[in-house]
Amino acid sequence: MKNDKVFVFDTTLRDGEQAPGATMGPEEKLEIAFALERLGVDIIEAGFPVSSPGDFASVQNVARHIKDSCVCGLARSIVKDIDAVIEAVKPAKHKRIHIFLATSSIHLQHKLRKSQDEIVAMAVESVKYARKRMDNIEFSPEDASRTEKSFLYRILEEVIRCGATTVNIPDTVGYSTPEEYGAVIAGICNNVPNIGKAVVSVHCHDDLGLGVANSLAGVAGGARQVECTINGIGERAGNASMEEIVMSLRTRQDFYHLSTNIKTKEFYRISRMVSKATGFIVPPNKAIVGANAFRHESGIHQDGVLKERRTYEIMDPEDVGVPSTEGLVLGKHSGRHAFKDRLKGLGIELPEVDLDKAFARFKDLADKKKEIYDEDLAAIVEDQGHMAHVAYSLADLISTSGTNIAPEVTVTVLYKGKKRSQRSTGDGPVDACYKAIEALTKLKIKLLDYGIKSVTQGKDALGEVTVKVAVEGETVIGRAASTDIIEASAKAYINAINKYVAQQKLRK
Repeated sequence: MKNDKVFVFDTTLRDGEQAPGATMGPEEKLEIAFALERLGVDIIEAGFPVSSPGDFASVQNVARHIKDSCVCGLARSIVKDIDAVIEAVKPAKHKRIHIFLATSSIHLQHKLRKSQDEIVAMAVESVKYARKRMDNIEFSPEDASRTEKSFLYRILEEVIRCGATTVNIPDTVGYSTPEEYGAVIAGICNNVPNIGKAVVSVHCHDDLGLGVANSLAGVAGGARQVECTINGIGERAGNASMEEIVMSLRTRQDFYHLSTNIKTKEFYRISRMVSKATGFIVPPNKAIVGANAFRHESGIHQDGVLKERRTYEIMDPEDVGVPSTEGLVLGKHSGRHAFKDRLKGLGIELPEVDLDKAFARFKDLADKKKEIYDEDLAAIVEDQGHMAHVAYSLADLISTSGTNIAPEVTVTVLYKGKKRSQRSTGDGPVDACYKAIEALTKLKIKLLDYGIKSVTQGKDALGEVTVKVAVEGETVIGRAASTDIIEASAKAYINAINKYVAQQKLRK
């Protein structure tokens, strides 16, 4: 039987979250896990359970709810780590443990200070221990691409003999080149005697911008699992991007002759979701899901695309879920049916109660804008999701500022059914807003990062604000959108506070 299937192992919730500043809350992780399941991901690495009680609970929560994808947890070659993973993923219908241990000379000498024989013994012992309690075991020789080849072959043979069903070959620091890394995978396939009993996996970092290229070279060399993240997020320069790997295999099926189970039309939607959860904005020139990926400004390109799209587009935008700007135009006269129909076209289906709320927000926005774009609709729905746990809501905001006028705002919030107002000044209207909100909530809040971007084009574009704040020392991310950036800024700040309040309730 021809082995033309490539398994997709997503580590957005584990390696992706390790990117500085990318911490996600338990609800956001579960929401992304559901989206990954809809996407068709084979294995979801949900976290590193032993690293913290919060991560353990988050992995366990994903394991309880995900039914189709396999749920995986990471462990060092240590008994307590293995026990933590096995307990955390126990509720999952399909589960896996991912054990890792460094094998390169530089790691052995400077980090572990152990001999090769000691490392083999540790690897064998940990896989045997895990095998007694779980059948699906993945083993990773950390920094494999810089590991002595004969030693790499030796340790892989031993862990497969002891029960490892997947062996992952990490380019941990993004050091390899495609030719080199492809040769490493081919060498493993040709020199490890029992390699036929395990799936060979690739896990490539992007320190030299070669994560995707190396992953594809590994697949060409014989690997049949790719480890990747949405938007390529991860430690340092990030991981190989799932959407780029999958669309490369699909677009160049004539070259690779391989396929995945991924439902590619979900890419655009999940890319936005991860961007919002982490606060990491997707660059406009990002392949596949960037804002400019399917836009043409050059006259020559526009002429070619109008005559035949394939002249300058090697993929159909709709194949990755990029919203079409053609068809039904939505505005203030549009009805609920047209609104619902457009959402369905975007792959968004809401319960009736949520649809009513989103439609009310749409009508409010339509009164402020001439035309509502698909990106506006996505922002409305996403904002609606962020309102699931509302302790505070913005009731009113009055702002005055000018070249020679000290900025002053009056903010009114609704809390437990009662309105509270606070007037404040600041270095600017946003600063004044945040000082007023802090005074109203009586919480110690520090703004760590602030970002704003236009959701759509035009003078009346919806502005989306993302803030990262420390509330009582705990980092949370807040988001909101409005045609008024001061209002969006205030709502994003309040959104972050509401997340903090919701998380505190969950811990009680």
